[in-house]
Amino acid sequence: MIYFAQSQYLLLLVLVPVFLALYGLVRCLRKKKIRRFGDEELVRRLMPSYSGAKGWIRAILFVTAFFFFVIGMARPQIGAKLKEHKSRGAEVMIALDVSNSMLAKDYTPCRLDRAKLAISRLVDKLDGDRIGLVLFAGTSFVQLPITTDYVSAKMFLGSISTESVPVQGTAIGDAISTCIRSFSAQSERSRAIIVITDGENHEDDPVEAAKQAAEMGIRVFTIGVGSPEGQPIPVAGGLLKDSNGEIVVTRLDEGVLKDVARAGDGAYVRAGNEEFGLNPIVSEIKRLDQEEFNSIVFEEYDEQYMYFFAIALVLFVVQMLVGERKVLRNLFDR
Repeated sequence: MIYFAQSQYLLLLVLVPVFLALYGLVRCLRKKKIRRFGDEELVRRLMPSYSGAKGWIRAILFVTAFFFFVIGMARPQIGAKLKEHKSRGAEVMIALDVSNSMLAKDYTPCRLDRAKLAISRLVDKLDGDRIGLVLFAGTSFVQLPITTDYVSAKMFLGSISTESVPVQGTAIGDAISTCIRSFSAQSERSRAIIVITDGENHEDDPVEAAKQAAEMGIRVFTIGVGSPEGQPIPVAGGLLKDSNGEIVVTRLDEGVLKDVARAGDGAYVRAGNEEFGLNPIVSEIKRLDQEEFNSIVFEEYDEQYMYFFAIALVLFVVQMLVGERKVLRNLFDR
């Protein structure tokens, strides 16, 4: 797999069609000037050595050389081998509620999108810590196994929606249990679970699940998303209604989330529009004893830029050697 160490230079490739377009424009302007000077066919006879085709050859050689030069600037690399990588930090599993109630617009643009943005910012603050992601509604599953690959973590966030879990509901206890099973065997004490939800649990006993986590040395933090007064749930064609035709209003249940955090030896934070609540929780996680983790990653990349620079140099030289004159075979035939 090719990796570009300085991929920002690839933006220069947009200049390739620009160069060709500019050369074509210059050629058109030159023809117009020749027509003003006199008859085009007569002028061509007065310049028998001029070759229009070679002009295009020179232009194509130039843009091809430029293409390889830009690729070289972007520093293409190939992963040489797998290498064991060691890091120190904590393991954090995030349980994100993706039930329909997370579509309520207490936040801009909605609860779920605001939570995804907060998680993305959390990932940016991690340094050596390992992170995993569990999605839950009526049931739960591991969306991202525990990893230090923060780029992949942010990519997974983009694909999350309320359709990620087909079974609707809010099973917080099941989500905590899934998180407990998802920690790596390397971690023994520096483990934490962050549950992000509106707290409307209808399926199980999340407090008991949090107690089990605490007994295993895993701290459980909760972030409440929503407002106590509640908001309707937008769906296709209007607002979600119950079987009686009444509009369903989803409210933040802080009581449940406080009980879960208390049982899990963690803390509860109510999310705000400006400060979502992750900062104080991250500070608590940073106080955990750091552990050393081993992981296998691609390292020692082989640099490939010199080959592209060599090709570009050869093409530039050839471009300069190709003139715009025809080879006069009958130069001495008079």
